[in-house]
Amino acid sequence: MSIPPPPGPQGQYPQGPYAPQWGHPVGPYPRQAPVSGLAIAAFVLGVLCFVPAVGLVLGLIALVRIRKRGQRGKGFAVAGCVLSSLGLALWALTLSTGAVADFWDGFRDAARGEGTAYALEKGECFTTPGGSLRGVTYDVDQVPCAREHDGEVFAVFDMPGDGSYPGDGAVTSVADARCYGLVGEYAMDAWALPDDVDVYYLTPTSHTWSSGDREITCLFGNTDERGNLTGSLRNDGTTLDAHQLAYLEAARVLDDALRSTPESEYFEDDPIVHQAWAGRVEKALTEQIGMLGAHSWPSTSEQPVTELEAARKEFAAAEKTPDADPFYEHLDKGYALIEADTTVMARESLGLDTTPPVYEDSGDGGGESPGKEV
Repeated sequence: MSIPPPPGPQGQYPQGPYAPQWGHPVGPYPRQAPVSGLAIAAFVLGVLCFVPAVGLVLGLIALVRIRKRGQRGKGFAVAGCVLSSLGLALWALTLSTGAVADFWDGFRDAARGEGTAYALEKGECFTTPGGSLRGVTYDVDQVPCAREHDGEVFAVFDMPGDGSYPGDGAVTSVADARCYGLVGEYAMDAWALPDDVDVYYLTPTSHTWSSGDREITCLFGNTDERGNLTGSLRNDGTTLDAHQLAYLEAARVLDDALRSTPESEYFEDDPIVHQAWAGRVEKALTEQIGMLGAHSWPSTSEQPVTELEAARKEFAAAEKTPDADPFYEHLDKGYALIEADTTVMARESLGLDTTPPVYEDSGDGGGESPGKEV
């Protein structure tokens, strides 16, 4: 009897080609369904409430596609629909109350510069964040002129030009010439301007020019950056009575002539130019005397026509004098007659300032006559 061969090793589990084996599953892990992009877009638009109607439509479309395609993102789509619905309700409310119109008015005003340095108007006073009227400023705070302030607007005008920015120098030249020339229309009484007041201006920059800004704003400010102004410097037809206005209109003719001094400092540098200037002053005095004589003054007001006529003769003599010493002598006498006591008395009777201004000197013989610069 044959003995069968001993059985092979037996284990707990059968062996063979069909026995289970340890290993890894064949192929990759199964992937999750993608998130709907429309659902995300609906959620974002719903949160922003910028275009709520679009967010609601996208949310509804996303829900349909999610159901058909087995996509994820149903929570985003539902949230987007809810938020967009709330947004639509808010838009309807704001339309009924006019809030949208207020918003766009505010946006338009901001684009035009309303509430900024570029929105200042004639007669307004303001403070700046740093208290300075130099450099670049983007914002100002309007305050009553009776309070302390950094500047007072006395004129606003637009520069011509539709082309490219003409450059800082060209803009400054226009502002300088026009602003100084407009002082007398706002502050007619040169005697009333304080010594520490000067002219400043706000001008377009190359950046604001490209957006259509052409506005130049002329300002009064303190010559000391640490100083302030208090009270308005305005004295024109809006603040003066008929007699004050008549007097200052006549006086302005002379003030303009006195300020038109030659570029050369001394008579000896250019006698002909200085003689021509004295001639302009003589003609201005003639015009002033005529204007004062044509007005009916109150009985309490004494007009200094006699002194002005004497001053006219001194400047007429200076115009004809070819030598420096006689020129300065006539000049000194002319200034003294312009600032005579009777002139001060006439001003006082009209309720005007009685402190004579200092005009720029036409030479070294004028003493301290020249000067209050504005």
